[in-house]
Amino acid sequence: MSHKRVPKRKVVLAGAGAAAVVGAAILLPNANASQDDKTDLQPKKVNAAAAADIASQLASQLGEAFAGAYYDKDKQQVIVNVVGDGNDVDVDVKKAGAVARNVKNSTADLKSAAKTLKTKATIPGTAWSVDPKTNEIRVLADRTVTGEKWDTLQSTVKSLGADTATVKRSKGEFKTFAAGGDAIFGGGARCSLGFNVTTDSGAPGFITAGHCGVAAKEWSDSQNGAPIGTVKEATFPGDGDFALVTYDDAKTEAPSTVNTGDGETVNIAKAADATVGQQVSRMGSTTGLNDGSVTGLDATVNYPEGTVSGLIQTDVCAEPGDSGGPLFSQDGSAIGLTSGGSGDCTSGGETFFQPVTTALSAVGAKIGDDGGAAGGDGGGAADNGGGAAGDDGGAADDQGGAAGDAGAADQGGAAEEQGGAADNG
Repeated sequence: MSHKRVPKRKVVLAGAGAAAVVGAAILLPNANASQDDKTDLQPKKVNAAAAADIASQLASQLGEAFAGAYYDKDKQQVIVNVVGDGNDVDVDVKKAGAVARNVKNSTADLKSAAKTLKTKATIPGTAWSVDPKTNEIRVLADRTVTGEKWDTLQSTVKSLGADTATVKRSKGEFKTFAAGGDAIFGGGARCSLGFNVTTDSGAPGFITAGHCGVAAKEWSDSQNGAPIGTVKEATFPGDGDFALVTYDDAKTEAPSTVNTGDGETVNIAKAADATVGQQVSRMGSTTGLNDGSVTGLDATVNYPEGTVSGLIQTDVCAEPGDSGGPLFSQDGSAIGLTSGGSGDCTSGGETFFQPVTTALSAVGAKIGDDGGAAGGDGGGAADNGGGAAGDDGGAADDQGGAAGDAGAADQGGAAEEQGGAADNG
């Protein structure tokens, strides 16, 4: 994919969009059945955006009985995990058009397990998130976790009990990915412009990865070019990986569109929460357009530089130079900002993203035409729907580093430095 330089006064994002999947609701098996006959309620076919709303609704309605949810893209149905026996719960799930699935671990159980992992196994090169499909916490360890560290991780997972957590090796090493979408440059670092936004004060700006925002104060749209924006706020490591940059020229045109290549653009109308099972697309200046699905929520990642929490986990590949780049849902909604991960686009791997809704809420900005972030608390259905990692969940827990990767130099000559740590991103 070719990448064009973005003019100073009109910034367009590199990204991907796809047509929304239209869902047909099938409520009753025959025309003569009464709508009050609860036994006749059937699952609805919905798109991923509607699935997030349904999961969020049921999370609030079911309370402690709710144990996460995910989207079955093949059947276009929402699967809701419930604990305990109760006909009323099943009826509530069916009324919402979802499918009830009885599971062992409650949200509270998984949150407790995540806290234990945070206390006993916050080891650089590890990550964990809740997988509602298996009703377990999935723990990953990259190739740097060996010897006593590996033994500690395994023993901690084992102590959580059977069917609560599993651990497996991840490809490569967990690292931030500096550079991305339509490339931006600052302080010798190369990152990606994520999404154009409007601040609460009405100023034009954009959001990108936090580890980029702490690496440099000013950013340009060309290497060694004049600055076009200044960082106003950046979080990394800690409770996220996001930064707000405002354009120095208040008259800068910052349309809510993405450049999908070949002169085509897609309108971004809103921000939305992710749902496990949802198909997504990511754009980066290094690897271009890549697709995959959401595999976990409220992920915690322990980068060499620190821990970041509250991330989205996916199987979409990424490489050095993709940090900050945009993640989109199938209906064209803004979902995430590329944070980091392991592997590459040849062998595959795991990639973590900062939820856009959380970032917008934190920095006080809105995106698209809908006046802001859908589910502005950042979690919405996703938090309740999958994530028992809850408070601890972050995907990038102590990874906070923005370390600019030595590899970035190869990808654009911008080895990013973050707190003195050479980033692999």
